[in-house]
Amino acid sequence: MPADLAVIGLGAYGLPLAQAAVAAGISTIGYRTGPEAGSLSPAELRRMLSGGFRPTTDPAELGRVRTAVICAPTPRGADGGLDLSQLEGAARTLAAHLRPHTTVILESPVYPGTTEEFLRPLLEEGSGLRAGRDFHLAYSPSRVDPGNRDVTPAGTPKVIGGLTPACTESAAAFHGRLTDKVVRARGPREAETVQLLETNYRHVNIALVNEMAVLCNDLGVDLWDVIRCAETKPFGFQAFRPGPGVGGHSVPQDMTTGGGRGLRMVELAQEVNNRMPGYVVQRAATLLNEHGKSARGARVLLLGVTYKPDLADLQGTPAQEIALRLMELGASVSYHDPHVPTWSVLDRPIPRADSLYEAAADADLTILLQHHRTYDLQGLSVKAQLLLDTRGAAPTGAAHRL
Repeated sequence: MPADLAVIGLGAYGLPLAQAAVAAGISTIGYRTGPEAGSLSPAELRRMLSGGFRPTTDPAELGRVRTAVICAPTPRGADGGLDLSQLEGAARTLAAHLRPHTTVILESPVYPGTTEEFLRPLLEEGSGLRAGRDFHLAYSPSRVDPGNRDVTPAGTPKVIGGLTPACTESAAAFHGRLTDKVVRARGPREAETVQLLETNYRHVNIALVNEMAVLCNDLGVDLWDVIRCAETKPFGFQAFRPGPGVGGHSVPQDMTTGGGRGLRMVELAQEVNNRMPGYVVQRAATLLNEHGKSARGARVLLLGVTYKPDLADLQGTPAQEIALRLMELGASVSYHDPHVPTWSVLDRPIPRADSLYEAAADADLTILLQHHRTYDLQGLSVKAQLLLDTRGAAPTGAAHRL
């Protein structure tokens, strides 16, 4: 049975879109582009399937929809730039089945110019159709915040930039079924640059507060109290909080590998954020030393190894590097995470603690890397021999903060 919508790529961007479409009553099929790291609970999956969602491996079905949204992952490649291989594969597959009058929307994170200079030729050459004349083509930043229950697709404005005004309106008509507000950009490049700005804004501000964390530790200042006070300012300030590193699917782009002028601020932000796992390990070794213990042979328990709270997603998690560095120092590392039943670092399985409180009491050092809501940090601080809180989540005085 033909569907109205095909979501191509069922990872961090595609699955939330498919969920929203099914909830809005849109007949939806999902087509995987690779081993995407989407995360759905069994209950969420059951709701989608009962709402008519159909996963498919038949590319011919992509030629029977009115709208195709490409959400293929674009992770960082070996050269530091975005890896567009899955996007290319998705485009070629869609092009082979593309029908006239279809609306194609790209929502993967990409460099400005990708829709027109990379995606458009692939679609036109593979289909024999012309974008803007035979089919509509547009870009829209994904704007997904996994795990955030306060933000819904309906309440999140969607930016649309089409190849032509008609392309913009066609894509806007589709997204108008999912959101209360559609914002029209001048074109695909402007819409792509919105995504660039939003992603880099996050990373630059996290880098600033991460540097403040290091400075405040040196000064003996409670950074979390500083942030608490600063965020009372009603203008000119938005609160960001430090952490052990930055993970997730949105890769910061300094543009030097995308053929554009380099963004020095973003490059510096990446350097700062990439240093944070090493800083956490340095703090851990210092704390152990201050309490008469060496990192070599120390039992270290990592709490929460996902990149975001209350999700099972391990994409880009700083826990990976932290565990590796601790093991290189000779520490015996174990972990606890209610969302991750098994975990490996460089193909080396990391022991999982079954009893959280017993493991914390047995460990020489417990490090909170991710604050899942199931963690009782007051109780953990009592049980743990030594607790390093990288999230500022434990009650004041209950743990050593980053």
